[in-house]
Amino acid sequence: MIGSDLSIILPEIVLSLYAMAALIGIVYTGKDAMASLATWATTAVLVAMAVFIALQPAGTDVAFGGMFIDDGFARFAKVMILLASAAVLAMSHDYMLRRDLLRFEYPILVTLAVVGMMLMVSAGDLMALYVGLELQSLSLYVVASLRRDSVKSTEAGLKYFVLGALSSGLLLYGASLTYGYAGTTLFSGIIESAQGDLSLGLLFGLVFISAGLAFKVSAAPFHMWTPDVYEGSPAPVTAFFATAPKVAAMALFARVVHDAFGGAVGDWQQVIAALSVVSMFVGAIAAIGQTNIKRLMAYSSIAHMGFALMGLAAGTQLGVQAMLIYMAIYVTMNIAAFAFILGMTRDDALVTDISALNMYSKREPLKAVALLVIMFSLAGVPPLVGFIGKLYVLQAAYDAGLAWLAVAGVIASVIGAFYYLRIVYYMYFGEEVDELDNTSSPVLSGFLLAGAAAMVFGIVNLFGIEGIAQAAAATLVN
Repeated sequence: MIGSDLSIILPEIVLSLYAMAALIGIVYTGKDAMASLATWATTAVLVAMAVFIALQPAGTDVAFGGMFIDDGFARFAKVMILLASAAVLAMSHDYMLRRDLLRFEYPILVTLAVVGMMLMVSAGDLMALYVGLELQSLSLYVVASLRRDSVKSTEAGLKYFVLGALSSGLLLYGASLTYGYAGTTLFSGIIESAQGDLSLGLLFGLVFISAGLAFKVSAAPFHMWTPDVYEGSPAPVTAFFATAPKVAAMALFARVVHDAFGGAVGDWQQVIAALSVVSMFVGAIAAIGQTNIKRLMAYSSIAHMGFALMGLAAGTQLGVQAMLIYMAIYVTMNIAAFAFILGMTRDDALVTDISALNMYSKREPLKAVALLVIMFSLAGVPPLVGFIGKLYVLQAAYDAGLAWLAVAGVIASVIGAFYYLRIVYYMYFGEEVDELDNTSSPVLSGFLLAGAAAMVFGIVNLFGIEGIAQAAAATLVN
């Protein structure tokens, strides 16, 4: 019995053993001198695990009495998390090395955060959910304050820690209420207690759990940590925050509402729809006044999480499929955008003011076109892939009878287009300023151009993600 359970959680075991072995090996050798090797080794291990999980046969396996669920939905999310984390590590190597920020702890903490995320998306129990969430969060608190000589980085880590602890408290309170009224922490038991009309205790439990998870996906009004943490963290860490943890938290949100409260769609649909509409408008309007590109990307992520939540609010299989497709597109766009941001340097110092991009197209025409494609896609301009992602979630909301939410999404998308198009305007029509360094690494240029190409050529068949997402959604909503 224990042997079959361990075989189901093999990827998590391998990553955990790798992190511990790497930590011991590095401590007894050259510490930071081994950081480069550790970064590339970790990138290779994460990609290998993604391939291993992607090649697993279809089907649902349950381990440890239902506490761990390995199904198509979990595998889809895990592959996204692993590939996004590997991409960020690959992009961050040169940037961190040149600024003497590449500590041996960095790739190890990222690995442990990834293990936590993988536990989150496979959680079938409130305790497993919390253990995965805390493993991810504790690693990210340290990574946020990695730049020890920077007040802003320290502040970012502290803010993230304090507000993360608050969200964990809300989540735990909701979990304890749910356990008290359902009599079990297993999702399979909670769903039996949560059929039809929810008792007041279960309803409060659901609301508190939703609030705790909304913190993790940085959905408004629980978004207050996001802009400061994005701005204060080292740029590669910001890129990491904007990608893999968002996928994990959104997948966990879907897992909780469908696996534990799937019989009470009417109750949580209202909560998630409210979070969705507030996030879309806060992200769209608050970003208009931002001139710091990292803060702008923070508000952009808040708005995009609003759109992903729109798919989840539908409460249907199509809604989950739309959410998964949207998250896959969102992660691809963000990796490409941050590949560009990491190359925005002057005298080897990161430049975050968007006015530094004035007339950038004259100096780097190819990169300017690539960034234009990414910005248009983030704005949802047809026919790019970003538009298809938005079309999916709008259709899911409309089909579920949430036409008002779809209309709100269209309005928020139009408002949000302003700040993406402003960056494009600066690049092609701004006043000339001091040039940025022309030292972008081949890795960063590769990710930027690949991301832009994906946004254009993906309109043909979304690289097959559509069908995979549909199969993944079918294993969660049945």
